[in-house]
Amino acid sequence: MTLSPALSDIEIQRSLGTLPGWSRKGDAITKTYHFATFPAGIAFIGQVADVAEAMQHHPDIDIRYTRVTFTLSTHDRGGITSLDFDLAARIEALAAA
Repeated sequence: MTLSPALSDIEIQRSLGTLPGWSRKGDAITKTYHFATFPAGIAFIGQVADVAEAMQHHPDIDIRYTRVTFTLSTHDRGGITSLDFDLAARIEALAAA
C-alpha cells in the first residue's frame, strides 16, 4: 500500500464538503451514526470492519449503546490523508445501503 501524504487544511475542508455530517477534530475526521438498536449498530460495525480490513486502514470506533462514532486519521502520516476520506466515503455508502 502506498501511503498518502497528509492533506493541507484547504484540502481537508474541501473533502469534508463532500461528506455530510463528517467533521474535523484535530488531526482526524469523525462522524457519529445513530441506530434503532444496539445490535443494528454492531452489525454496521461488522460491515465497516470488513471494508477497513480490505483497505488495511482501520478506524477508531466508539460505541455508546445506539450511537457509533468513527474517527479516522492516518497516524503514521501525522494527520488526515486521502485514505481517511476514502474510508469515510465507503462508510457513508454502507450507511446509505
